[in-house]
Amino acid sequence: MAAPLAPLRVLFCIGINQNFFDLPTDGITTGHVWQAFVAMMDGVKALPGVDFIGDIDDDAHMVGPSDGWPWTCYILADVDTQETVKAACNLLRTTPVGDGDAKLWRFAKIEARIGRALTVREDVALPEGGAQR
Repeated sequence: MAAPLAPLRVLFCIGINQNFFDLPTDGITTGHVWQAFVAMMDGVKALPGVDFIGDIDDDAHMVGPSDGWPWTCYILADVDTQETVKAACNLLRTTPVGDGDAKLWRFAKIEARIGRALTVREDVALPEGGAQR
């Protein structure tokens, strides 16, 4: 029997865009966006195959929209497959904001960086007594 595959270590990078800073508009307030954002994060944590590790919010040291690095906030998780990563990112497309037709992607963007936990690869030979992680 084959050994189970190690989970994907995923850093979800989230940027808040200018539309958020232009609120209130169209009956949507920043409170509506926050409510949707919490629902999206809860949705990521609830996806089968997601082992939530932690999050970080940098809104105290970064002011204004972020369209790339450095991002506004991050979610770190171990995820079973790329399909699950895609489902997590899709939550920005489907999470409603307020009572109208607006979705969360109108106010934020997400990008997933996929790698592995930082460990010495099996093809690397360490010298005797070398530290292993």
